[in-house]
Amino acid sequence: MFNIGDKVVYPMHGAGIIESIEEKEILGNKQKYYIMRMPIGNMKVMIPLESVSDIGLREVINKEQVETVVEVLRQNKTSMPNNWNRRYRVNMDKIRSGDILQVADVVRNLMLRDKEKGLSTGERKMLNNAKQILVSELVLVNNMDEDEIESMIEGIIN
Repeated sequence: MFNIGDKVVYPMHGAGIIESIEEKEILGNKQKYYIMRMPIGNMKVMIPLESVSDIGLREVINKEQVETVVEVLRQNKTSMPNNWNRRYRVNMDKIRSGDILQVADVVRNLMLRDKEKGLSTGERKMLNNAKQILVSELVLVNNMDEDEIESMIEGIIN
């Protein structure tokens, strides 16, 4: 169970801070929800408490783990399927995992592929989504703003 003020990651959406725990009635069904504010886009998300384990909500990484993320970003590209459809599915599974290292892997691979061959519209959208998830968590861990984190990622990969 998380508490108000906890910094958490919602897989496929990114990191945020739990602002409150509220009971809401939706379609005649009363449930308790975490109300999470996302630092990027200043969006609020309601997460049902009873689905937290299914969703994969987790605490943000710590400063020591940021070094591991940086190491992943520094590595050479891992082999990806040549078939666009397969590559898309593999990358989507990595993003869905909620694992920051898997998300960093996708960001690195797609950024490098973009430099070499360019990306399709679908992969560009995936890169932007994965980058937002990565940036949102690093913003909360490093107390830096979005632009500083994006510049840091660009600098590491380029």
